[in-house]
Amino acid sequence: MKKYIVLAILFIFPLVVYLFFASGVNRFAKLPVLTKNVQEISAYSDAQFKDRITVLGFFGNVLQDKKALALNLNQKIYKRFYKFTDFQFLIALPEGSEAQAENLKQEIEGTTGTDMSRWNFVFLSPNDLQGVFKSLNLPLSLDSNLSNPFVFIIDRDVNLRGRDDDDFFGYDARSVADINNNMVDDVKVILAEYRLALKKYNQGRKP
Repeated sequence: MKKYIVLAILFIFPLVVYLFFASGVNRFAKLPVLTKNVQEISAYSDAQFKDRITVLGFFGNVLQDKKALALNLNQKIYKRFYKFTDFQFLIALPEGSEAQAENLKQEIEGTTGTDMSRWNFVFLSPNDLQGVFKSLNLPLSLDSNLSNPFVFIIDRDVNLRGRDDDDFFGYDARSVADINNNMVDDVKVILAEYRLALKKYNQGRKP
């Protein structure tokens, strides 16, 4: 009898604890709003943040240097979530980098076989790029090539979402660990949040 009790403690109890906490996270966690009313990208292009869940990046005007970042994001985030309704990647670039952007997109698609239909580039003037970036209201800046290695989550209400830790400045696309361990979880949370809101809305409409 003791043997079965010990086995239950060793194997069943940890599983119950895990399920309890996993259920709690899925039901109650929300990704904090860090900045409200980010500058809407539709002011400068045909793309928009409104009613989309957007991963926003600033790759600058030397895109060959950003190939590793793009592949990391593609493998860990884009391929995993692009089939969700209204999910998109938007990479904001300076005007004049259109040919580089198309080459990078084709290279990623050819290398990975990924459907890139929801990975889009927008081309802005330097001033407009700076305006969108500064509207994130983070202690970061674009470099001389108008790039930054961090990427950001913009929600359907055009708010910046992320972790409210003191050292959070976005998700560092150079770091596989940051993207894989932090950003994957946070995208899951925000998608679950909107799925739950949609479910409640649909239930409320039933006669």
